[in-house]
Amino acid sequence: MIEFFLNGRRQYVEAEPTTSVLALLRETLGHCGTKEGCASGDCGACTVAIADPDSSAAWRTANACITPAHQLQGCHLVTVEGLARGEALHPAQAAMVECHASQCGFCTPGIVMSLFALHESRRQTPAAPLAPQALEAALGGNLCRCTGYRPIRDAAHAMATQPDSRPAWADDPELETAWRALGRASRATHYHTPQHLAELMQLRREHPQAPLVAGATDLWLGVTQRLEQWPAVIDLSQVTELRRIEAEDKGWWIGAAVTYREWEPLLQTHYPAFAHLLERLGSAQIRHRATVGGNIANASPIGDTPPVLLALEARLRLAGPDGERELPLSAFFLDYRKTALRPGECIVAIWLPRPEDDAQLRVWKLSKRREDDISTLLGAFHWRQTGEQMHDVRVAFGGMAATPLRVHKVEAALEGQPATAETFADAKRALRAALTPLDDVRGSADYRLTAAANLLERWALILDPSRDDTQEVALDAYAH
Repeated sequence: MIEFFLNGRRQYVEAEPTTSVLALLRETLGHCGTKEGCASGDCGACTVAIADPDSSAAWRTANACITPAHQLQGCHLVTVEGLARGEALHPAQAAMVECHASQCGFCTPGIVMSLFALHESRRQTPAAPLAPQALEAALGGNLCRCTGYRPIRDAAHAMATQPDSRPAWADDPELETAWRALGRASRATHYHTPQHLAELMQLRREHPQAPLVAGATDLWLGVTQRLEQWPAVIDLSQVTELRRIEAEDKGWWIGAAVTYREWEPLLQTHYPAFAHLLERLGSAQIRHRATVGGNIANASPIGDTPPVLLALEARLRLAGPDGERELPLSAFFLDYRKTALRPGECIVAIWLPRPEDDAQLRVWKLSKRREDDISTLLGAFHWRQTGEQMHDVRVAFGGMAATPLRVHKVEAALEGQPATAETFADAKRALRAALTPLDDVRGSADYRLTAAANLLERWALILDPSRDDTQEVALDAYAH
């Protein structure tokens, strides 16, 4: 049984463990305004807005196609059917109409929901100009094949000029108290939501084959693309020990179930290059749900965060039947999709060290599409510079082998050396000698090797003392 509110109305529904929010809406509840486009979280046609007790934001967008229905427990879900107040349209809807921002209309409900969340987030300062970055972040996960996007962007700006009509349910002073009182623990027999680590470990013993789900932004593709059916699921999103960010003198332990959106403020303060990567890692819908623990545990060779964490010498805290242990991230990836996790173990937290005052980090991602796309290649570069010499050089790549990895031969070519063209020429030769890249649909081995060497060249240009600040800004902007 799942208890939640849908457009202001309380719902009690039964669902199988692998039921998605999209399937629940369309097949069980008859709310067909939310569309299925790609069934993989790429197009945004199925975008909905969710408020839950654990989210600092009032509304967060999500891809309904890859969101487990059972994660609605104790939440308030809003779909496109719930925005209008009788004949009065919500500003997001009215602006789309005024700006002629819909043609075939298939993607429109998802775009409207993204604009709804954006409008509601700006309700306290509606007169403030809509920053380009905020608009890009809000709509980066919504694709449209018809309009060319200009009228959609016009609609985003026009929302502030529309009559401020709100849904009828927004006037209910008791609504938020009611949905928060439902509690987040699932009452379902086969969809388990442990609240503490000890409970998780017990469930792992009882259901050793059950998949572990947090944001489900990658794992749920097994359901939507391969039609997998799991008899039981263990949801990590409510485990207290996995939801913390614990600060210590030398760094932070980031809980494995902390979402990218929750992690972002810390990175913006201490590792802005890493924070910038998150804007390209996935759409707002993805970043609201995806977790760093999941990005590591799936052991993809093209995961975006592992190369950066390798360059920062991150560690993992693991828990299993024999208790907890720590492991350097560099020892975690064994082979393609193979890790050092023992039977029954899971990732509890990731250690992120505090940056040294003179340390620098650059992160560059290459992909076919600028936003919301899988990496062809990602490079992360950490160093300190004393006078003309480079120290503590750490170079990591994703997309260059069966696992994300440090390239120690490149590090050795740069360590203790001046940042000259000759030094980086040696580093590029070391790179070519050290790696035999992947060769797949996203990029040939030759392309990847050439592109990786070009990232070293970009690094060299940034360190060139003859360049000015505007050149570095241009290089970084091109890279991102």
